[in-house]
Amino acid sequence: MSECTHDCSTCSSKTCGERDPHAKLNEFSSIKKVIAVGSGKGGVGKSSVTCLLAVMMARRGYKVGVLDADITGPSIPRAFGITQKAQGSDIGILPAETHMGIKVMSINLLLEDETKPVVWRGPVLAGAVTQFWTDVVWGDLDVLFIDMPPGTGDVPLTVYQSLPVDATVVVSTPQSLVQMVVGKAKTMADMLNIPVVGLVENMSYLTCPDCKKRISLFGEENGLDEAARRMNVALLAKLPIDPNVAKLCDSGDIERVVCDEIAPAVDAVEALLK
Repeated sequence: MSECTHDCSTCSSKTCGERDPHAKLNEFSSIKKVIAVGSGKGGVGKSSVTCLLAVMMARRGYKVGVLDADITGPSIPRAFGITQKAQGSDIGILPAETHMGIKVMSINLLLEDETKPVVWRGPVLAGAVTQFWTDVVWGDLDVLFIDMPPGTGDVPLTVYQSLPVDATVVVSTPQSLVQMVVGKAKTMADMLNIPVVGLVENMSYLTCPDCKKRISLFGEENGLDEAARRMNVALLAKLPIDPNVAKLCDSGDIERVVCDEIAPAVDAVEALLK
């Protein structure tokens, strides 16, 4: 048997598609759509975009969950101000809930000391993410957002191959170097037949508090537009650098953020549900 290239479009296997490769969801859970939020590059704001998408969907009345798949750099609980640990039960691990009722699972909710680093090899990291799917009692959710780790290695591959991801949202910043790396994440999704909902450009600009002029700190204002055209995906939203958003995120109050700019990306996710 030839080695799997993970590119299903060129696969000649007669049996691979006949079996369900996905890990089994916890039997006390029902999830309609699974949306991954990734980039291929660290530091572009995947976690904050994941949180904002979850908050906006919850405000629209949907039942939402967030799976923090960034095991070595978890930040989702801090953004939501979650201090309690996840609890075990006879039916599985019970996720923490935010003030708005968003269900959250992260490695930080299982560690005694969240400040200690997780020094694990790739297969162990990937196994932990799979357990967040099989062992966590998510209940009934309309959408589960997965905050992906950077890169295209073991953990992203496990998420795409072991979890039934319906689509992915790709996050970038305006720099051309970042866009090149982000393009690899989009290509990875294509290889694994994961639809890309579109791109979100984070840290797109800064609005001057005095003259209200937009200042592009990290590159040309329309830089990602051309990259989106080359990748044949929609540019869903351009998010500004907003010190107030950063402050609320750092203080665990991201559910208080108002970010109208992300609405088109939320609309795209909502369309998948409808």
